[in-house]
Amino acid sequence: MAMQNLLVELFVEELPPKALKKLGESFANVLLEQLKAQGLASTESRLTAFASPRRLAAHITAVAPQAADRSVSQKLMPVSVGLDAAGNATPALLKKLQALGADASAVPGLKRAMDGKAEALFHDSTVKGVTLAEGLQKALHDSLARLPIPKVMTYQLADGWTDVKFVRPAHALVALHGANVVAIEALGLRSGRATQGHRFEAASPTVTIQNADSYAQDLLEQGAVVAGFAERRAEIVRQLQEAAARAGGGARPIEDEALLDEVTALVERPNVLTCTFEPEFLEVPQECLILTMKANQKYFPLLDAQGKLTNRFLVVSNIRPQDASAVVGGNERVVRPRLADAKFFFDQDRKKTLESRVAGLSKVVYHNKLGTQGERIERVRAIAKVIGAQLGDDHLAHEADIAARLAKADLLTDMVGEFPELQGIMGAYYARHDQLGDEIATAIEDHYRPRFAGDALPRNQVGLVVALADKLETLAGLFAIGQLPTGDKDPFALRRHALGIVRMLMEKDLDLAIGELVIEALGLFPQAQPGTAEQLTDFIYERLAGMLREQGYSAQEVDAVLALRPQRLGDVAKRLAAVRAFAALPEAPALAAANKRIGNILKKADRADPHVSEPLLKEDAEKALYAATRKIAPEARSQFEAGDYTGSLQTLAALRGPVDAFFDDVMVNADEADLRLNRLGLLATLHQAMNRVADLSRLAQ
Repeated sequence: MAMQNLLVELFVEELPPKALKKLGESFANVLLEQLKAQGLASTESRLTAFASPRRLAAHITAVAPQAADRSVSQKLMPVSVGLDAAGNATPALLKKLQALGADASAVPGLKRAMDGKAEALFHDSTVKGVTLAEGLQKALHDSLARLPIPKVMTYQLADGWTDVKFVRPAHALVALHGANVVAIEALGLRSGRATQGHRFEAASPTVTIQNADSYAQDLLEQGAVVAGFAERRAEIVRQLQEAAARAGGGARPIEDEALLDEVTALVERPNVLTCTFEPEFLEVPQECLILTMKANQKYFPLLDAQGKLTNRFLVVSNIRPQDASAVVGGNERVVRPRLADAKFFFDQDRKKTLESRVAGLSKVVYHNKLGTQGERIERVRAIAKVIGAQLGDDHLAHEADIAARLAKADLLTDMVGEFPELQGIMGAYYARHDQLGDEIATAIEDHYRPRFAGDALPRNQVGLVVALADKLETLAGLFAIGQLPTGDKDPFALRRHALGIVRMLMEKDLDLAIGELVIEALGLFPQAQPGTAEQLTDFIYERLAGMLREQGYSAQEVDAVLALRPQRLGDVAKRLAAVRAFAALPEAPALAAANKRIGNILKKADRADPHVSEPLLKEDAEKALYAATRKIAPEARSQFEAGDYTGSLQTLAALRGPVDAFFDDVMVNADEADLRLNRLGLLATLHQAMNRVADLSRLAQ
């Protein structure tokens, strides 16, 4: 039989929608991987994965009916063990051959080859290629075993005795090589060419797949199912955009990739319908309405051209009736109580001020070793007041203190109790209702930022101060009680908090020292052990290093800058730019190597103060280096202090010649103690001058 395309489909009950995309990709990818491993598919084979609410499938091109035979050379044993002195086979060799299906007649054909220091016997044989049925059976078994199933369920087969464990009960298995059925079994099912289509709109209950290449077309025409996940998703996007265009006024559906994936996993034949709700619900903050429609009902709210919520929303239905009014009316009836609940929560919450809720935080446990939310707020306030005073004045410190005091009060509101995702957002609405001013309200909303990679930073200075204080308190508290991330586990999102601090300090160019911030925050936790400050500071620098490498800086550049532990993180980008410019200079390699050598010499010296006695300079080379250092170092230092890091390093490049001459002509470890200490002092002075911007020795190859 010639090489043909292969189709495998597993038809099941409704799969978990949030996992469907990964399940479909894994099912198909492992099948192809295993078929390649067995020689039934090749690098030329192309894979198409299908995944719908009730099926996982894979189409693979250029699959052989049987793998090619393989030549196998198997080591048997050392010659000294397999053959006696006369060259005859020993019982051990004959037993080994028997296990391989051979006998004494194979002995003359055995090969000899060196295996390490001893000569060994090898048996060459030809292994018949696996058939497609055998290979696909194994590939399917491996594919099902490796599925990323969120939760396994147990169900009984039709015999009433046999239990099967799988993500959902399976009802049909299709395996076609071209137009021919491949005989395999899985989950108590035998393969065929019959599957099922849409529950309500299929032309017939059973869909017969004619051949591997007609799968998608047969399902669409006979079963009213769009089998491909990507195709179904694209169709939903197209219909959403069309429906929004029909609504007019520049309307557009809300963008949410996760929601789009989930809805794609819920429908087999998408049909987008436009629904409405009463305009009075728009008095409720739109974040509340959008969240309840998305999270509870999987609807796509419609926004106007300015991004404001309208009283229309889009539903992705799984049926296409001639008259859709019943479907539209049903969805409108379902959403109305949800919106009414949101309005009720909003109205009730505004009857109490945020200030009146603060006392209740003392009854909310934050962490059993760190106390209540009320105690936590007091720590955040203390840190915020210090940061506010450093960044601004008494006014900023006072405003930051108010925002920090009220930042968590919305945790006790009905709305946040129903929708935790709205914490901060609702606090801002209630702060404005309490007439606390836009600055405080915005700070309350923004103090959680940045919440994830790429998220926006706080929009005003007060929010920036409270966000820094909040994240520092979290990190310091959990480090103080030893709750550190391990491997890929980070239950308290400490890596995200550290990156948030790094981003705020860098992108806002804040004049704050990271070491002082860590010490200030840890001072609020008596549980902190000696060394915790260094541990937490290292953790933050590690996150910074990873972020910089992701931005395209080399490991050498990052190491050179961060080795000095720069306290003002807003300077890091300028330091990196300076290092990159310096590394491009012809003098850079020699100076980096010399700097590394100087560092090693100073480490081994008993003491080396950056002080030089000019009368003790004997050699011309050390006199020349001292003169060059006295001339160049002050200029480089002046440029460094002015923030011109690139200019500072480029000025130091002029030291290459004197440094090279010094190491060529001068013995640093002279016998005379005064000469030796003076030369070490010269090197210490040079080392200090050269390593203000970065540790240049890290650039040495």
